[in-house]
Amino acid sequence: MSGPLQGSLFDATGTTGFAPLSRARRTVLGRGAWIDVLPGWLTGADVLFDRLVGTVPWHAERRHMYDRVVDVPRLLCFYGEDDPLPDPLLVEARTALSECYAAELGEPFRTAGLCYYRNGRDSVAWHGDTIGRGSSEDTMVAILSLGAARPLLLRPRGGGGPTVRHALGHGDLIVMGGSCQRTWEHAVPKTAKPVGPRISVQFRPRGVR
Repeated sequence: MSGPLQGSLFDATGTTGFAPLSRARRTVLGRGAWIDVLPGWLTGADVLFDRLVGTVPWHAERRHMYDRVVDVPRLLCFYGEDDPLPDPLLVEARTALSECYAAELGEPFRTAGLCYYRNGRDSVAWHGDTIGRGSSEDTMVAILSLGAARPLLLRPRGGGGPTVRHALGHGDLIVMGGSCQRTWEHAVPKTAKPVGPRISVQFRPRGVR
């Protein structure tokens, strides 16, 4: 299904833990959007990566694209707000994010969408999370990246500004807030370079997809 994950030397002890979210660095993008980035938020990410690969019921999807139906180039699994998360570390992560961003978000993170990028051919096209309230309201989407580093690109919706690039690595966190989902787009492009597997965990509040 995918190539092996090159483990981190920092994960060699097998211990896990989260860094304080107060260390995240905020970048104001404009148009009411911002991002917070915290490299290495989760230490011992190898442990979580391996458990998710083996326990999450990954599935493939097909979607309408213009005039045809195509394979979604990644594996998926979605956990609604009433679904138990597949690992205690994800519960801990969601709780920490909800507590940290409570004043700005005004509500907890409730769902978790997981994407499994098996190799460089897997990707996600330019989009914003605008299904539901994200199309008309400010909201937040927090992404925990596990596995091989892949670039996350952001650009203003409709053009008019530069593309912002963040190479999200093992255990890194990015939080997209404010108007980001409706005024900016983000993508993980395909690459021809050899790259290992990656899992993206997206935490969202109620009614945002």
